[in-house]
Amino acid sequence: MVKKYVYLFNEGNASMRNLLGGKGANLAEMTNLGIPVPTGFTVTTEACNKYYEDGKIISDEVINQIHESLAKLEDTSGKKFGSDENPLLVSVRSGARASMPGMMDTILNLGLNDKVVETMAKLTNNPRFAYDSYRRFIQMFSDVVMDIEKRLFENKIDELKEKKGVEFDTDLTAEDLKVLVSEFKEIYKKEKGEDFPQDPKVQLIESVTAVFRSWDNPRAIVYRRLNDIPGEWGTAVNVQQMVFGNKGDTSGTGVVFSRNPATGEKLIYGEYLMNAQGEDVVAGIRTPLPISKLKEQDPKIYQQFEGIVNTLENHYRDMQDMEITIEEGKLYFLQTRNGKRTAQAALKIAVDLVEEGMLTKEEAILKVEPKQLDTLLHPAFYTEDLKKAEPIAKGLPASPGAACGKIAFTAEEAKDRAALDEDVVLVRLETSPEDIEGMIAAKGILTVRGGMTSHAAVVARGMGTCCVAGCGTIKVDEVKRTIEVGGKVYTDKDYISIDGTSGNVYGEKIKTVTPEISGHFATFMGWADEIRKLKVRTNADTPKDAQQAAEFGAEGVGLCRTEHMFFAEDRIMAVRQMITSKDEEQRRRALDKILPMQRADFIGIYEALEGKPVTIRLLDPPLHEFLPNNNEDIKSLAKEMGLSFEELKLTVENLHEFNPMMGHRGCRLAVSYPEIAEMQARAIIEAAIEVKTTKGFDVVPEIMIPLVGEIKELKYVKDVIKDTVESVMEEKNVKLDYKIGTMIEIPRAALTADKIAKEAEFFSFGTNDLTQMTFGFSRDDASKFLSDYYDKKIYEQDPFAKLDQTGVGELVKIAVEKGRATRPGIKLGICGEHGGDPSSVEFCHNIGLDYVSCSPFRVPLARLAAAQAQVKNKR
Repeated sequence: MVKKYVYLFNEGNASMRNLLGGKGANLAEMTNLGIPVPTGFTVTTEACNKYYEDGKIISDEVINQIHESLAKLEDTSGKKFGSDENPLLVSVRSGARASMPGMMDTILNLGLNDKVVETMAKLTNNPRFAYDSYRRFIQMFSDVVMDIEKRLFENKIDELKEKKGVEFDTDLTAEDLKVLVSEFKEIYKKEKGEDFPQDPKVQLIESVTAVFRSWDNPRAIVYRRLNDIPGEWGTAVNVQQMVFGNKGDTSGTGVVFSRNPATGEKLIYGEYLMNAQGEDVVAGIRTPLPISKLKEQDPKIYQQFEGIVNTLENHYRDMQDMEITIEEGKLYFLQTRNGKRTAQAALKIAVDLVEEGMLTKEEAILKVEPKQLDTLLHPAFYTEDLKKAEPIAKGLPASPGAACGKIAFTAEEAKDRAALDEDVVLVRLETSPEDIEGMIAAKGILTVRGGMTSHAAVVARGMGTCCVAGCGTIKVDEVKRTIEVGGKVYTDKDYISIDGTSGNVYGEKIKTVTPEISGHFATFMGWADEIRKLKVRTNADTPKDAQQAAEFGAEGVGLCRTEHMFFAEDRIMAVRQMITSKDEEQRRRALDKILPMQRADFIGIYEALEGKPVTIRLLDPPLHEFLPNNNEDIKSLAKEMGLSFEELKLTVENLHEFNPMMGHRGCRLAVSYPEIAEMQARAIIEAAIEVKTTKGFDVVPEIMIPLVGEIKELKYVKDVIKDTVESVMEEKNVKLDYKIGTMIEIPRAALTADKIAKEAEFFSFGTNDLTQMTFGFSRDDASKFLSDYYDKKIYEQDPFAKLDQTGVGELVKIAVEKGRATRPGIKLGICGEHGGDPSSVEFCHNIGLDYVSCSPFRVPLARLAAAQAQVKNKR
């Protein structure tokens, strides 16, 4: 049986979205509903995938089916392709399964040639319309299909308008447009070395090929990566009989929404232009009119239009984005789709649709994209100012939001200038844990190196601070205190603005605004919490972070990284004394100074969470991170510590490791220096007892041992902790529950999880390190080469941003199954950055984890993603 690659609109329906794409399925559905849709057919997504499988060639089988469907379209319309009596013209548009506005290509007026244009001029008695359509077709075909620069054609139009002394394209006469057609064909011949194709069937197949090809154009690839759309989906192509909005004053075109996409208001919203084609509205060539004006201009058409808009919204039970054309007083709908909307509008529309009885709460939960919530929680640029600004560079959108300030080159400088009420953006080659106070003080952070899970990115997300990372086109000279971009130099007196949502960097001051969270937010998130089964905790290292997360709905702390507390200015000296100690006695004296500081931090976090569970990870990074590495800083610190330069230099050299991320860190530190684990365990339990006795919160501390790969090392460190905890409870004469568990972040730990679960009361999956060790590349350096992997289609996503479910996810599943086989009630969570990624949250739900943990500002996102996972899973 011959495989069907092409469907007429009346052969499809909405359930065929995967095959026909979103646009094709909706055109079929509208046809079935009796809505005035120009007839046509859809070339399927399977044909697109076949095109790539066959080496980017459309097979004869697909071409024959296109020609067969074209013949049926000719019969239905009573017109003929290429005819010099009654010609058929078509549009060719992309239509992926998921909406990708503006990412792929469209060709209008296809079928025109030197003969057909004359026929059209005679048939319509409107030569201006005919030649306007022809010049548009030549320009679009040349640009989209043949990759000839659009600018070459635009220049000719501008020259002619200037010569004729007119402002708009519509002011050009039929004779003017004939001149343009001739000039456009000359451009085509010069660029391609051949005449513009006159055979409409050749034009059609070339155009279908171009749409398939556009599935893999750079902007479509980037859009797919940002919106989690798999490359294997492919795009469909819709071939549709042309209707013309450029036939004069009784014709027009418009783009409309059934509700306001910016505010969510239940009011038809949109714009239209008379005597225009659809691209004119989108391109902004002329200023369109609000759709409400159509009611005055043609009440009868508006009444019909309004009725169809309501029909479509009620049918799809969602706000619709529609494209319309009026041809000589007759209304046509060219497409409909669920409309893109702002986060505020998405929440209002979802709540309103439930209150209107159109959706259930479960259905409404799926109408908001979790990532949209980011824009509700962070500052954004003032829209009007942003429109006028041009980016000077682009990096990775590491932490959402917008920031503007003068350039600060060091953390200390950022802190000092911020204390004087100056807005600064911290610009660094890369950040280190020692920069934490400057990072807190800055409005935003910009780094030249590092990826989406670099130190700067992780810390910035945790604080809710805007960050752009890995912006390699910027040259930073920390000695001269300058940055250079595109030949222009900026100093600490200059403003820059950074957009952590897009990765754009601007060399100017752009006003920022803090979005207001509407009342719909609380209602909507309340529904999400009712529905979801997966708990959501936060990664928080300070009481302030914990408090912020609790306000955003966190149900506990899934990761407290104790080393972040070590870098504060008032305690780094004691930490350095601990590191440079010659023996255990000296080390314990230094640890005694750190103990009360850690205890105070834990008390603050416990109080902020009011009795909710808190998982605290013991010291994890290698000790060399706490010491300086250049001679000047070593001299300065040696003097401050009362050591000789040589003595401290030797300590730094002895701590140097060739691969520190796989070196002397995590539980290995506690094996070598058990007194560090003792101090931390004491601080954790003393703080819990303090909060229990003074505030009445029954805290159950969860003490997490990091980087375990062998059950014996886990048991050794666990015994140290247990002895300390029991000793403290005896001293204080207070009993409380506590748990000791581990972080699964080494592949060996995942594979031997049944053994490790004998000693661990909980697992927390540290997917940042687990990804790094599974893939075998550094998360800080991966951004340097991942773009090559995207270009060559080896990877579609950054595995540090979206959990690799095939490899890393399989290790997590193995650990879950083995851990539960040994200890059925073991508590299981994830605390890597993936805990805030929607698709990764769904994976965690589906494999039965108890909770995900993410940075405070991603808690609402994770709550919504968990609810959506529950709704989808029930289906």
